[in-house]
Amino acid sequence: MKTRLLTLFTLAVLGSGVTKAQSGDCVTTAALAYDDAKAKNWESAYPALQKVRKDCPDYSLATYQYLEQAIEAQLKTEEEGDKKELINELIEVWEQRLELYPAKTKIGKVYSDIAQLKYDNGLGSKEELYKAYDKAYQEDKDNFTSPKGLYAYFDLVVDMHDEGDRDLEEVFNQYDVVMEKIEEEENKAAERLAPLMEKQENNEELTAKEKTSIRNAEINLENYAMVKNALNGKLGQRADCDNLIPLYNKDFESKKTDVNWLKNANARLSNKDCTEDPLFVQVSEALYKLEPSAKAAFSLGQTAEASGNGAKALKYYNEAAELETNKSDKARIYYRIAGNYKDKGQFGQARSFYNKALEAKPSLGSAYLQIANMYAKSANSCGTDTFSKRAVYWLAADYASRAARVDPSISSNANQAAASYKGLAPQKSDIFQSSYKPGQSISLGCWIGQSVKVPNL
Repeated sequence: MKTRLLTLFTLAVLGSGVTKAQSGDCVTTAALAYDDAKAKNWESAYPALQKVRKDCPDYSLATYQYLEQAIEAQLKTEEEGDKKELINELIEVWEQRLELYPAKTKIGKVYSDIAQLKYDNGLGSKEELYKAYDKAYQEDKDNFTSPKGLYAYFDLVVDMHDEGDRDLEEVFNQYDVVMEKIEEEENKAAERLAPLMEKQENNEELTAKEKTSIRNAEINLENYAMVKNALNGKLGQRADCDNLIPLYNKDFESKKTDVNWLKNANARLSNKDCTEDPLFVQVSEALYKLEPSAKAAFSLGQTAEASGNGAKALKYYNEAAELETNKSDKARIYYRIAGNYKDKGQFGQARSFYNKALEAKPSLGSAYLQIANMYAKSANSCGTDTFSKRAVYWLAADYASRAARVDPSISSNANQAAASYKGLAPQKSDIFQSSYKPGQSISLGCWIGQSVKVPNL
């Protein structure tokens, strides 16, 4: 009781100094409402919060924060048929908060939350729901980050296509928009995770905040990986070569001087590896002639590679990498170049380009996995004795583990690879019988040029 009275007194004092003078009723009602809300006593808090919102709408941002929680708590227990009034009220609360506290409210999040609430509860046609998500994306795409919302944003277009309300080209365009946004968010999460992983690997002490950051980044990466898989599953056979080639073949003659059309056709044929059809060569050459862009150069590299001309392919790939400005696409090009060098056994060159790919796209776990594979293949060549040769597998395992953490979509394969490499590395008994001690660094020679610490097994 004393605590409650103290709360009332404190809020009354603070309330007296706000820019707009508030009535004593607002201060008292808000104090009681906030007190109940903090205790999650929503039954008592809800009507009081409604009163504060009605009588003193600009009293405090807390009114809207607590009222949102109060309504969401009721929605969880309400019968399906009785939810509509609460849903509409929650939308009004979000919109009013945005109006009164724009500096403390993210437009993209509010609009995408409104769209998601309607989507989850079947309120509105597919067209109306799509426009609700599109509003969030167009007005503030930076803060439209919900994995669930981004999937719905694409899902609705596919469903409308299947019902005859969207053409296939629009489906592809929407896929590109959503996939680009997801990869952007993946990269942000991976960039936050990278220095913290390094601290962990060096056995440095992490703060509670850093541990939370790691956990949140890994959860986000996992969620975005699931959405990417769902997007590709939803797109399915609609985007295979059997559909793409006829779609673009019929319009090529009339569109062969249309740069935007050629870019779209080129990108989709390239992404789906429809590179052996003559149409791909025609589109790539036409685009390169009109605008020697990164994508055109990359496609000509694919064509040269398919015909067995590796040197010509690398020439075009390097040109594409220099021209490309989109980080994810630049990473894709570097990854392709790295693969060419890896296939030739030029592991040092390959690693250099895999690292360039990772600089452009930190969430590209497959690049870490490829480096791990090259280290493992070089174990017998990069040590001075049996123990140090086998120690290479520790380094390979570290890189495979990194792959799993930054890209959950390949975590199963990456973790299996890491476990396999650890099994090939020296075991506890081997360390005990050797001259090496836990924590000691072992320099690895040849092209690797790195050191690895003996773990404390």
